[in-house]
Formats: sequence, C-alpha cells, structure tokens
Amino acid sequence: MILTTSVLSVISALLVRRVFDDALFVRGGPDLVALYPLVAALIAIPIANGVLNVAQTYLTEVVGNRVLQDLRDRLFAHLERLSLAFYTETRSGEVQSRLANDVGGVQTTITSTASSVVSNLVTLVSSVVAMLLLSPLLTVISLAVTPVFVVISRRVGASRRVARREAQASLATMGSITQETLSVSGILLAKVFGRQQHEVRRYEAENARQADLQVRQAMVGRGFFAITQAFFGISPALVYLVAGLQGDRSGALSAGTLVAFTTLQTRLLMPINQLLQVSVDVQSSLALFGRIFELIDLRPAITDRPGALTLSAAEIRGEVQLREVGFRYGGGERSGARAPEAALRDVSMAIGPGQLAALVGPSGAGKTTISYLVPRLYDVDAGAVLIDGHDVRDLAASTIAGAVGVVTQESYLFGGTVADNLRYGRPEATDDEVVAAARAAFIHDRIMAPDDGYQTLVGERGYRFSGGERQRLAIARVILEDPPILILDEATSALDTESERIVQRALEDLIRRRTTIAIAHRLSTIRRADVIFALEAGRVVEHGTHDELLAHGGLYARLYDEQFGDGAIEAHCADGVILASGRCCKPSMRPGRGGYDGYDGYDGYDGRHGRGGAGGRGGAGGRDGAGGRDGAGGRGGRRGLAPGPAPDPALEPAPDPVAELPAELRTALRA
Repeated sequence: MILTTSVLSVISALLVRRVFDDALFVRGGPDLVALYPLVAALIAIPIANGVLNVAQTYLTEVVGNRVLQDLRDRLFAHLERLSLAFYTETRSGEVQSRLANDVGGVQTTITSTASSVVSNLVTLVSSVVAMLLLSPLLTVISLAVTPVFVVISRRVGASRRVARREAQASLATMGSITQETLSVSGILLAKVFGRQQHEVRRYEAENARQADLQVRQAMVGRGFFAITQAFFGISPALVYLVAGLQGDRSGALSAGTLVAFTTLQTRLLMPINQLLQVSVDVQSSLALFGRIFELIDLRPAITDRPGALTLSAAEIRGEVQLREVGFRYGGGERSGARAPEAALRDVSMAIGPGQLAALVGPSGAGKTTISYLVPRLYDVDAGAVLIDGHDVRDLAASTIAGAVGVVTQESYLFGGTVADNLRYGRPEATDDEVVAAARAAFIHDRIMAPDDGYQTLVGERGYRFSGGERQRLAIARVILEDPPILILDEATSALDTESERIVQRALEDLIRRRTTIAIAHRLSTIRRADVIFALEAGRVVEHGTHDELLAHGGLYARLYDEQFGDGAIEAHCADGVILASGRCCKPSMRPGRGGYDGYDGYDGYDGRHGRGGAGGRGGAGGRDGAGGRDGAGGRGGRRGLAPGPAPDPALEPAPDPVAELPAELRTALRA
C-alpha cells in the first residue's frame, strides 16, 4: 500500500512533464486529445492516494496501538511480579509515571514511525530514480548536502534524548508529589500540620523545573531544522539557475522536464526532512524506552521454582515452622544496599495445625518481619520457612496465597464497591457467601445502612468507613477466602474499645479451626494463646504459655509487668492511693476524675475501673484492661467526664471501690 502511493506520486510528476511537453506547449497550440486523458489521470491519482492513505493510516494505528497495548500489559504484569522489596525502595509515583507518561510518550514513535520511515524511504528512492532519469546533474546538486544533515541530526537526537530523559524524570517526581499530597492521608496530614503552602511551593518548584525542561527539549535542534528547511526552500531557485546556465550552453532541459524535476525535488526534500525529524524523535524516544525497559529488565526476586508444588487450601493442614531463619532487609530487584543490622537471627519456631501462636516483643524485634516471611513476601537469607513441611520456596505462589490470609493493622480497601472488596480474594463467591462472611465479621448491618448496601462505593482507601469498620471488612474478606493459616498483625491496636471488642468477637470466629499467628503489643489480647514467642533484637529469647513465661521471669514477664504493673498498681480509692500490696501511700488527690468508673470507662485505658475512678489508675487488668482503650462507658466512664449532682447518701449506699476489682487485686488490696 505504501509502495503503491509512492509510485503513484512519482507517476503524477512524470505526467506533469507529458502535460507540458506533449499537450500544452506543442506546435499549433494545445493538443486537447492528448490533454484530456492526462488531466483525468492527474485527477484520479490524488483521489486514489487519498483512499489508500486512509486505509494505511487505519492499519498503522491499529498495529501501533496494539503494540502499545501489549507493552502496557507486559509492563503492568511485570510490575505485579516484582517483590515487596522493590516497592519499599521505589516511590509509587515513579512507577505510575513510567507506566502512564513514559509509555504514552512513545506512542507516536510506535504508531507512526515504522510507516513513516517506510513511506518516506520508498518516496525518496523512487523520486531519486526519476530525478536521475530527468537530470543527473540537478540530482547531484539537490542531494549534495544531505549527508551533512544526516550527521548533524544524529548529534541533535542525542542532545534531545538527554533532555527528554530529564523531563520525564521531573514528570515522575511531580507525579509522586501529587500522589503523596493529594491522597486522603496526605491532605489530612498537610491540613493538621498547616503545611499546605509548603506542599504548594514544593509542587510549584518542580513544575517550574518541568516547564524549563520542556522548553529546552522543544528547542533542541530547532536551529538545525531551520537551516534544513531554508536549504530546501532555496534548492528550487538553484535548480532554475543551473537549468538556465545549462540551457544557454546546450538547451538540454525542456520546460516540461524542469517542471517535473522541481515537482520531484519538492517530493524528495519533504521525505528527507521527515526522515531527519524521525531520526531525532527516535533518539529522543530511546530515553523513554530506556526508562520502560529498565523496569521490564528487572528480574523478580520472588519467583516459582521449576516444578513448584501446587496444593489446594483444603490440602493444607496449617503447620508452620521456621528453622534457623536469618534475614536482612535490602537487596531486592535493584540490588540495593542491605540493612546494616539483621532483622532476624537464627530464629526457630514450630506452630502446630490449629494452634494460636502469639509473637510479642519490643518494637523492632522482628515480629512483622516473620509475618512477611510466612507468605513469602520476602525470601530468607538463611534457614527455611515451612508450611506443612514444605519449604515455601518450593510451593507455587498460588498455593501460598490460598494458604495464608493476612489482616494487618491498616486494612487497605480499593475504591470499588463493598462487594468487590469482599470478593477480592475469592471472586467466584456467591452473594449468600458474601453476606455470611459479613455477618461473621459483624459488619453486615453497617453495610446495609446505606441505600446501596453491598454496592456502596467505599471511597478512596475506604475512607467512607471508620477504622473499625474497615478492619471488619478486611476480616470479612479473609473469612470469605477461608485460608487455613491466618496472620494477625496488630489487627486491633489502632481501634477504640468498642470497635476493638466487636473486632475481637469477629476474630474469635475467624481463628477457630485454623492456624493463627497473632502479633500484638497488647498482651491482654494473647493470654489464651497456645504458645507465645517472645522476640528481642531479632531472636526468639523464650517461648511457652502465658503462665509458663510469667513463671520464667524473662522478657515476657518484664513486658507483662510494664503493662500490668506486676500487681504494684496504684488505685485511687476513697482512702487514698492504695498499692496492690495494700499499703496506702498518700491521700488521693483526684477522687473520681472520670465519674464512678474513671477517666477511661469500665474497661478503659488503665484497667477495669479506668484511669482515675473508683478502681484507680491501674485497675485489675493493668494498662489495657479486658476490653481495650476506651471501654464500654466511653472516655468519661459510665457517668461521663463531668458527673452530675452527687446522689443523696441516704438513698444510695456508698460503693465499695474494691468490690468490683478482679479477684487477685481485690485480695491484695484487702490484705
């Protein structure tokens, strides 16, 4: 098709010669008999070329955009296969910029370059051949400086390539700033700290840099193309001059030959100019291709081994083992610098099927790292992680995904409907199964409160729901998936007491009949664990049941004492500040700050009777109490932060501040 249009264009130029020499300028005046068919041919050729150009453009766009579609698909699929380590080292805005801006930037090159090069080459060759047939001398003059232009265009293309790469890097930085600051979390952070103007200035600075780079990129080589266009404009005049001089000597050039030659020359200079432009554009696009293939060429750090074992979730019993595991953050696909300190050192633990195992320890001890290694988000540096006796590196990724469910402290929801989010791990689930999972997570009534029910849009990152509601949605999602192994990473630490109680009820149903690994700083939530592993500085320093570890007097006992006071909890009672030993240290200076049950309510922040109520600072349960941070009575206790008028003593007996405390503290106080 390209060849046909190019040949027709050359034929059109040659027909012009025939019109002048054989039809118009002949003895006796114009020869109309010869002119009619020539004019008809000159009319038909542009029409045919127009139709062919439409078809050519359609085919070019289809092929080019299919190539672009395949490139996007490959890049996105490859990004999905990269490990978590890659995303912890790379700004998400940078990744999105390469997927959107860089791929979009090469669209013109992919869709039109090939056809443009072929079309222009065919036109160039055919025109040169026709021009040589008409006048070899004029052809040499017309093409004399073309090699110089080719050399210069290569240098211009290299300069534009550098400018294009810098401009795209700046665009990626702008994308990162936009994503970070215009997300719900970013806007909230900027507003509460009053940093909106700082973020505006940061964006304006990068935007100004982007504008300068775009101007620089646009101006690179403009002088060169101005010179080439000037030469192409001057060339016909030179041809006329040479033709005149040659005509004076020999009269070899006829008027028809001269007109045909200048027509071909115009057709020749256009493809030369376009080919030079394409050369510059291609070199510029190489910067974008380099950024794209920089990601595609990354080798995923976590991949299935040849012959990886595939098991269904029903075949997984739920046994989890760590054998002398060592791990250090860093590395990944980009082979970044490794962390100076190991996150885990020679860690071994065994969790039987159906057991509830708890991981406790100070921050940075390695608890969350273990939660990354079991579902193979990272690979160990030493030792092995096993599920049912199989090294996770020998299991297919699909097997691990179906075997291990995770509920994190910050549950992530996509911006679709509630039903879409719940079905994320099991798209084929029926509506009844979705509702059953939501009921099990105690979130069904909240979902049905809006008019759209399960078709309600959750909003950006699920911000239409509260933290506790998002957590219950995440639990419902895991319930629906029904994995045999469950990891709970501080699943309730960020919730208020009421939300925590509801989530705890949902978790109790969730952890039944499955192996559960619970990470918690609140020791009150893991006292019933079958086995507790205490970690410190990346090592397991002790393990056992709650009672065994308290009796051992090690790290767990120390952490427990820090939270629950080892019984030496002060209680602000009517008689003063009483310790668990029964000793009265001083008169109470804050009687009943929060009403009868204290500052934080019935099961509040500091135990059964809250921070400052009748039960005192520590209460029976210590810092976290049985029910969590705020308790049933809320922050102000049953009677609130500002209690009403005092009841008539004659009508209401004075409450015993010790009577409602747990037995062990009540015994100590009454002693």
